[in-house]
Amino acid sequence: MVGDAISHAVLPGIVIAFLLTGARDSATMVIGAGILGVLTTFLIEFFHKKGRLQTDASIGVTFTWLFAIGVILISAFAGKVDLDQDCVLYGEIAYVPLDLWITESGLIMGPRVLYTTGAVLVVILIFILFGYKELFLTTFDPAYASAIGISTALWHYLLMGAVSITTVASFEAVGAILVVALLIAPPATAYLLTENFKFMLVTTVALGILVSFSGYYIAVWLDGSIAGAMASVAGILFGMAFLFAPGSGIIIKVIRR
Repeated sequence: MVGDAISHAVLPGIVIAFLLTGARDSATMVIGAGILGVLTTFLIEFFHKKGRLQTDASIGVTFTWLFAIGVILISAFAGKVDLDQDCVLYGEIAYVPLDLWITESGLIMGPRVLYTTGAVLVVILIFILFGYKELFLTTFDPAYASAIGISTALWHYLLMGAVSITTVASFEAVGAILVVALLIAPPATAYLLTENFKFMLVTTVALGILVSFSGYYIAVWLDGSIAGAMASVAGILFGMAFLFAPGSGIIIKVIRR
């Protein structure tokens, strides 16, 4: 839920960063999104603790409010700047090869998004590799983490910042809807398939790759939306796991009875 909220709530950060700097480079967008991602987390915690709202209610209030602000900003300034809510919401992977990084000497380095997402991937992998223990403990046993001296608040906000950076790096290529689908569906499917956390991580990555490749070829076959096909495949895989997962599938439970 928090990942879903951040994927929507970073939108005003992207727009404001562009309006302040006049640049659409990825670094500017990442900074703006990162700030809004952390702010989103702060607001969710604030509404939950100070406003006595349930966590899901505080998440809903925060991300809908911030996302609406972002859409209003885009609508208000779309005539003056190169921003479009359709691109932000839906994206278009088919256009990624056309957005090339060309050096001053005229050398074509390839799709710009490839370098942006590649850099983010390296940063996130390093973050997970060196912070795995702290992330695991603060997420699943915050009381024990606090008892042994690990700052749960610090690692919580670092995690949310990582989600923000990943989200904004994906926005331009695939849009918010597919970002949400890939943030939620593969890990939710993996959760139904195994109780081993490390295997769950590996399964999530494998499912993400499967969704990407199969969704792309289905979209080509049907001559339809690539993002829509990928999101549909992700949903179908989740539905199959929900029904047929060895330990928790609904149909499997009925058969065993």
